Amino acid sequence: MKHLVLISTTLILAIVSCENKTEEPLPKDPDKAEVVSVDRFSDQAAVLMKRSAEESLPGANDPVNFDVIPFITKSYGPAGQLVQYYNFDVQLTIPALIYVLFREGEEDPVEGQINIIDVIPGDAGYNDFWLVTKVRVPASYQANTLTSFAGISSSGYTVDTTTTLVNCPVVPEGSTATKRLGTESKNLHRGWYKDKIAYYFSFEEKELSTTPVGTVPLSPVYVTFVENPNEEDPTSGPPSGLVTEPGSDQTHNVIATLPEDEDYSPLWIVYVYDNADFDSVKDLETAEAANILIEAAMNVNCPVVFIDQ
Repeated sequence: MKHLVLISTTLILAIVSCENKTEEPLPKDPDKAEVVSVDRFSDQAAVLMKRSAEESLPGANDPVNFDVIPFITKSYGPAGQLVQYYNFDVQLTIPALIYVLFREGEEDPVEGQINIIDVIPGDAGYNDFWLVTKVRVPASYQANTLTSFAGISSSGYTVDTTTTLVNCPVVPEGSTATKRLGTESKNLHRGWYKDKIAYYFSFEEKELSTTPVGTVPLSPVYVTFVENPNEEDPTSGPPSGLVTEPGSDQTHNVIATLPEDEDYSPLWIVYVYDNADFDSVKDLETAEAANILIEAAMNVNCPVVFIDQ
């Protein structure tokens, strides 16, 4: 009888031990993960480029070719240089967070781990501009074990914010934007979003840091529209389109800084000038001399990708 009691007690302890054992999460394979649906042109995500106002814009999760109008603009630089920039619509000055994982004691990100985000276009707080946030994981950590912000939060790992900003617009899988100033990859990058895969571009024409108050820096751009903005006419201003030279897609928009300048930022604060001054505006001096109709109208993400010196 004593032997039976001992055996029963041992079995009970073994069962309890198995029930209480916490299994370590296993790494996930990004190649086999579900891809999240992205729509940059919904009413929730867009300001200037809403599909509800322009039916020709790509549908939800349809690949976007950003190398065609209205997603790319020919403009002038501060000294009259011919420049081109992509148009990624209005963005906030408060960056979103992108989580980059580092093993304890190492200065390079975990090899094979893709970065983690917690918002995509249409989500509250989404921004193309991301504040790099370091997550310190144990030396034994296996890449892609963490695949969500929820996982980071529950892990208890140390999280350190930086002042480093990256410009990485989240887009549908298969989207293209083939122009860059630098030598960075023109391909799409992958990130984890709530255990799913999100795709994004990266623009590295200038190293960016937050302002002293933690926001994305701004630089001026001067623009003019086919119809000057009129509060009584909803088709005026941006919906009427940019003024261009006859038979051309060359605008007389003028950006105030270039990536080589210390105060350059791809988040442009828009100044709208009178379209009556279109012919006279060809550089920063003439843009500043034009009749400014609206100051600080909006902030738009337009990374410069071409300069004809």
